[in-house]
Amino acid sequence: MRAAKKRYRNRSFGHAGIAATSMLLGAVCFGCGGSNQANASNSANAPHVAVVQAKKQDISSTLEIASEFQPYQEISVYAKVSGYVKKLNVDWGTHVKQGQLLAVLEVPELQQQLEVDQATVQRSEQDVARAHEELNSSESAYNVAHLTFTRLANVQKTQPNLVAQEEVDQAQGKDMQTSAGVSAARDSLAASEQALAAAKASLEKDKSMFDYSQIVSPFDGVVTEIDAYTGALLPAGTSSNKGDSPLCHLAQNDMLRLVIPVPERAVSGVLLGRPVSVRVTTINKTFQGKIARISDQIDTDTRTMHTEVNVPNPDYVLVPGMYATVEIPLETARGVLAVPLQTVQASGEGHGSVLVVGSDNKIEKRDVTTGLESATSVEILSGVNENEYVVMGEQSSYKAGELVTPQVTKPATIE
Repeated sequence: MRAAKKRYRNRSFGHAGIAATSMLLGAVCFGCGGSNQANASNSANAPHVAVVQAKKQDISSTLEIASEFQPYQEISVYAKVSGYVKKLNVDWGTHVKQGQLLAVLEVPELQQQLEVDQATVQRSEQDVARAHEELNSSESAYNVAHLTFTRLANVQKTQPNLVAQEEVDQAQGKDMQTSAGVSAARDSLAASEQALAAAKASLEKDKSMFDYSQIVSPFDGVVTEIDAYTGALLPAGTSSNKGDSPLCHLAQNDMLRLVIPVPERAVSGVLLGRPVSVRVTTINKTFQGKIARISDQIDTDTRTMHTEVNVPNPDYVLVPGMYATVEIPLETARGVLAVPLQTVQASGEGHGSVLVVGSDNKIEKRDVTTGLESATSVEILSGVNENEYVVMGEQSSYKAGELVTPQVTKPATIE
């Protein structure tokens, strides 16, 4: 009986052990089933992230600087002589050609001065004519006196007793006197001619001054402001007195200029004659310009170089004062690995980091070395391989090792 009872107990223990083992195995299998379901659930609930593929492409770096249109040239038109505005031919916004008459001044004092000058010239011309006659008369008298003296001197040499010495001496004196008369006549003629030249010069000067009573346009342009109207007194604009009033302001607007302060890093890419794009957002148009002038010197205060761009404006679509963005091409790289600019978190010159989505759909943070940079893309020198997917957007939104659902997207381009 004891032995049987013992065997019974052993059998009871065996069943209990089997049951416990079965329960344990059941718990393990449940756990395994729960883990697979959790992984499937995590993949389904992984956040969607926009990615782009790193590919080789051609990129160009450009320098974009905003500037303000200025007239090609702009002046204040002053009167050379003081006078009243007798006739005004222009007004605000009048388009004029070079040499076109803008206004006529009334200057009676100059008209009177011209009459005086003309009378002086006529008198001087008469003085010159009279001096010529006196010179001719003096030369004739000298020729007679010199011939007489020469003959008497020759006779005295060949026949000493035939001519008295006194006659020879008188003839010699007459010869010297008439010779001096000729010299005086010549000096008088020269003085008269100089006086005539001075009178003519004075006349021409006053004529030139009188011509300034007609104010003409020095170049093709637009009258941007009128400062004096008919009847107004315009002072002579020959001094540096800023209180002098101009007739008008004239601007050449068929060609405009943009003054660009080019940073030191981009100076090497700025070349004379290089075409550039000029974008004017207010009218939503792009124009072609040309680098026309550079200072060839860097300003030590701003570390920039003065650069000017000419923009043709034959139809006067552009107006001085408008803002424009100039795009200056600096460098081009062909067939280089590049990613969109917004995928790179810059950490220094030529360095940064990106988030890469691996084949296991997990985020991986990588340090990259960057090269040439355009308005939309940046060259990757190291850190990312071709065809790998990089995350678009803010890097702080994701963590390394995080499971995501990548969605390939097309990067935005700048028009």
